Amino acid sequence: MNTDKETYKKYVKDHAQKSPTLKNCVYAFLVGGFLCACAEGLFTLYMSLGISEQTTRTLVSVTFIFIAGLLTGIGVFDDIARFAGAGTLVPITGFANSIVASAIDDKSEGFILGVGAKMFTVAGPVIVYGTLSSAIYGVIYWICGVLS
Repeated sequence: MNTDKETYKKYVKDHAQKSPTLKNCVYAFLVGGFLCACAEGLFTLYMSLGISEQTTRTLVSVTFIFIAGLLTGIGVFDDIARFAGAGTLVPITGFANSIVASAIDDKSEGFILGVGAKMFTVAGPVIVYGTLSSAIYGVIYWICGVLS
C-alpha cells in the first residue's frame, strides 16, 4: 500500500524535467572562466594606467560589484544566470546580485524598513557564516602554528 509520501515522490519523479547536467557544467565553466578573464583584463588595464597593485585589486572588485548590481537592476543578470547557472556565482558577482535583488524586491516597503532592513536577507547568512568559519580557521591555524 502506497503512502501519500511515496505517491508524491513517484509523481515528482515521473513529471520532473531532467536536468542537462553536462551542458550546465560546460556553460558554468565557460561563463565563470569568461568572468575571470574579464577580471584579469581589468587588472591589466588598471595596472597599465599606473595604479598601484593593491588599489587595482580593489578597483577590479568594485567594478565587478557595480556591473553585477547594474545588470541586476535592469533585469539582465537573471537572464545571464539562467543561461550560465553556477558560472555567475563567482563570489563577488553573486554576492552583489543577491543584495541588489533583495533591495529591489522590498523597495515597496520603503527605504528604511524595506530596502535597508531586508537587502541582506540573502547575503547576511553568507557574511555571518563566512566570518565565523574564517575565525574558526584562524584559530585552528594559530593552534597548529603554536604546536609545530
